Amino acid sequence: MNKWDKKSIGELLENKIILKIQDGNHGEIHPTSKDYVEDGIPFVMANDLNNNRIEIENCKKIPLEIAEKLRVGFSFDNDVLLTHKGTVGNVAIVKCTSPYIMLTPQVTLYRVDSNKLSNVFLKYAFLEPSFQRRLRGFSDQSTRPYIGILAQRKLEIAFPLDIAVQQKIASILSAYDDLIENNLKRIRLLEEAAQHLYREWFVRFRFPGWKGVEVVDGLPVGWGEKTLGEMCHLTMGQSPSSDFYNEHGEGLPFHQGVTNYGHRFVSHKTFCTNETRIAEEGDILCSVRAPVGRLNVTIDKIVIGRGLSAMRNKDSLQSFQFYQLKNHFVQEDMIGGGTIFSSVTKKELESQVFVCPTKELMELFERVCKPMDEQIRNIHLQNQKLKEARDILLPRLMNQTIEV
Repeated sequence: MNKWDKKSIGELLENKIILKIQDGNHGEIHPTSKDYVEDGIPFVMANDLNNNRIEIENCKKIPLEIAEKLRVGFSFDNDVLLTHKGTVGNVAIVKCTSPYIMLTPQVTLYRVDSNKLSNVFLKYAFLEPSFQRRLRGFSDQSTRPYIGILAQRKLEIAFPLDIAVQQKIASILSAYDDLIENNLKRIRLLEEAAQHLYREWFVRFRFPGWKGVEVVDGLPVGWGEKTLGEMCHLTMGQSPSSDFYNEHGEGLPFHQGVTNYGHRFVSHKTFCTNETRIAEEGDILCSVRAPVGRLNVTIDKIVIGRGLSAMRNKDSLQSFQFYQLKNHFVQEDMIGGGTIFSSVTKKELESQVFVCPTKELMELFERVCKPMDEQIRNIHLQNQKLKEARDILLPRLMNQTIEV
């Protein structure tokens, strides 16, 4: 029988099993959007921790000279990260090619003595459902979800005394996350291929037969311009009273902002019994309040609140429409030619002007990219099944229902 112990984070610190707990920068220097660069030190925020990993590819980057001026917040390979403000309870392990990454005050790092505590085991101990409930119980005591380092020290984890048993449990659960990560890489490759094709055809104008097409006034002959309202059906969200919300699956899934956005598809946490404004399966979701222009797709029928708009191409060219919008919303809050929006109305969205290729060329793009998007959807659903299997196994390994 494997021997387990149970200690608070504070006790693990006192016993030097956990060597360090630290959150991100609290100094006078706070990077802003003007400080972000394309190639720099990743600056990790709470929403960069998803799927039990740091989405380094989506992190803001800051110059090395700014990073070195920040008072605290350096995190190195193998540190365990836990989000503790705003978004509470997301977990990841640092695996980066930079010398270090920087953390915002939303994220706490944990550094362990690897001879006594497996960092991967600690990650799963943080993800264990009863730990997550205690974590949220502490955080719910503030007006905004928050649990500081002093409160975190009171939280307890159970762990096998034998490091080999910890590592075995970690390897079993990691097998699921490794498959999920491989699937996410496949999704990114498919997306990159489709986005590259869109830019090649519709931005660089190197579409099939392009050499034989004359360009007049900056556009190939037969091309033109259309507004988003001419191309798409738009549904603007409207938020019902919170009396209609629940988290036990009654009604339709409800989204009113980007809180439960994923890499590409939304995940459901809140449901609504008042079906006011509906987004249908396959609709493109666009955030219309800060951040403006962030896109996701719904694979279910959902209710949308005031922070979202649902879009569907009038000619059922949904793949073309998605990549066109991705190209148009060049970055958060910046649309098209560089206009900055803190929020947009339906009229402002519908009036956005897009280059419109010939229908034949749009249909050809759809025939090429729609199967790729369907494959992305199927891989995403595979990941959902893997997560469900992992999440069934996790508490049973952690509460010793299944002995290793």
